[in-house]
Amino acid sequence: MVRRILALVFALSALAVAQDAKSFLNQGVAAFKNGNLAEAVQSFQKAVDADPAFLPGHLYLATAYMQQYVPGNQTAENRGFADSALREFQSALNLDANNSVATASIASLYLNQKQWDNAQQWYERLTATNPGNADAYYSLGFVAWSRWYPAYSDARKLSGMKPQDPGPLPAGNIKASLKARYTPILEQGMQNLQKALDINPRYDDAMAYMNLLIRERADLMDTPAQYQSEISVANDWVQKALATKKQKAEASQQMPAPPETIQLDEAAQSRRLVTRVSPVVSPDAHVTGTVVLNVLVGKDGHVQQITVKSGTPLLMQASFDAVRQWVYQPTLLNGQPVNVATTVTLTF
Repeated sequence: MVRRILALVFALSALAVAQDAKSFLNQGVAAFKNGNLAEAVQSFQKAVDADPAFLPGHLYLATAYMQQYVPGNQTAENRGFADSALREFQSALNLDANNSVATASIASLYLNQKQWDNAQQWYERLTATNPGNADAYYSLGFVAWSRWYPAYSDARKLSGMKPQDPGPLPAGNIKASLKARYTPILEQGMQNLQKALDINPRYDDAMAYMNLLIRERADLMDTPAQYQSEISVANDWVQKALATKKQKAEASQQMPAPPETIQLDEAAQSRRLVTRVSPVVSPDAHVTGTVVLNVLVGKDGHVQQITVKSGTPLLMQASFDAVRQWVYQPTLLNGQPVNVATTVTLTF
């Protein structure tokens, strides 16, 4: 009897812990969708504190940290966001060794930090557990190009070649060293891009990087004829990429409204801004004021829609023209890209 009572007590306690964890998780998701990332982190942390074996809690906590990380920002706070995200994704993998969301997210974090060795290792791990993941193969192709391009650019400069000069590189130690070291990397990069295209034949970004790798590999050729042959193949990839982008644009006009959109406040979303174009107003206009815009950012980070919330009429067109060119780092929710509704305030 005593044993049964103890077993019942333990079972009820475990149930209460699970309910607490799920309750905190739901609070965190609500805060996340409303753009309150700091509040979301607190709730998700409570969820994993209540139940350290609660896999969704670790995944959401890691994602909330990851959303606050801005690539290229070298502040201690920003590095802390990345480190915290990595720690929690690793905790998720300790519970589920083949979790694709955690694996892909760790790979992405290393990629955004330009830690090419780590990024390659984790994308290779992702392809091993999920061989149908075209994005992972594409990312491996991008890593190959990222390793190669700085050395390639330096070699052209050391050889006295201007950016617009046609190849190939002149024969000599510089070319021989570049060829010996990077030919395997180039070949592997192109193989991975081809795998991405085998999985997704409409992967225009993979086509674009295939063009780059082939076009730049042309400088390693021995004769002008071989060089031109490579350039011709690269040009074919450019045309394929352009045609695919056009087809996608035409198809998107007939598609239904995009899926779930989350709300992020201006401060949180501004930290994810990658490309910012400043409004242009004639100095002769002598107009000052503020414009506040409602902005919908697509899953790819590009601005999709803009409406005016408030502001000075004479400044609105300049604001529209600038903000429609802005590009943000894509926002992920549980490993998947989502649309973001936010505001942008411009002061003139």
